[in-house]
Amino acid sequence: MPRGDKDKYTDKEKRQAEHIEEGYESRGVSKDEAERRAWATVNAVHHGGEKPGGGGYGKPENHEPMREGGEKGGRH
Repeated sequence: MPRGDKDKYTDKEKRQAEHIEEGYESRGVSKDEAERRAWATVNAVHHGGEKPGGGGYGKPENHEPMREGGEKGGRH
């Protein structure tokens, strides 16, 4: 599997990455950096792709990385 291939990720993981990426872009992060950060977050949560053959197959999710960030301190 070539680097960057997303075949081992579920549709849910892909949707989560897209949503996280949109959040970063709305805060002024470049498109490439937002995508990199989004997939880093998804990998931290799911330990890699959850389909058979992926690194996160059969492992529990860790939601702690998704609790960080956002608009801290009540800013709007």
